[in-house]
Amino acid sequence: MQRSTPAADPDAYVAGLNGWQHDCVKELRAAVRSASDLEELVKWGHLVYLSNGPALLIRAEEQRVLLGFWRGQRLRAIEERLKPGGKYEMATLELREGMAVSPATVRRLSKEAVALNKALGNPTDAARPKKSSRRRVAKRAPASKTSKSAAAKRAKRRSG
Repeated sequence: MQRSTPAADPDAYVAGLNGWQHDCVKELRAAVRSASDLEELVKWGHLVYLSNGPALLIRAEEQRVLLGFWRGQRLRAIEERLKPGGKYEMATLELREGMAVSPATVRRLSKEAVALNKALGNPTDAARPKKSSRRRVAKRAPASKTSKSAAAKRAKRRSG
C-alpha cells in the first residue's frame, strides 16, 4: 500500500497508493484543494495542508484513511464522525473501505479550518510557552548559621 520512504511531493504520495486508499485520497485531495487556497506538502509522511499554520491532513494507512483537522474539535457540528484526540484540539475522521464523506462536507470542513486559523492564528503557537517580558532573577538560598559564622571569621582574618 505505502512505500517505506516518504514521497517527494503530494503527487508522488497519491501515486504510491493502491486500491481504495488511492481512490479515497484522490477524492479527498480534490475536495480540499477546491475549497481554499492552501499550501500542500508531504510532512510527517502524509499530506499536510497549511494556511497560517497547519489546518488539515490526509493520511493513508494499511486499513484506513484519516482526514484530520487541527482545531477539528470545533468542527464536529459539521461532521459528527470527527473523533477528538491529541494536541491542538485535533479531531480526525477515520474512513475505511466502503465508507465515504461527501465532497461538499470536506470542502466545508476545509474552509472552516482555514477560517479558524485566520481568526485564531497558527494552532501550534497556542501550545508553545509564551516568552516572559520580565527578566528572571535567580534567588539565593538563605544563608545558614554556619555559613554566616564562617563569613564572619574570614572577614575578621582579613581585617586583623
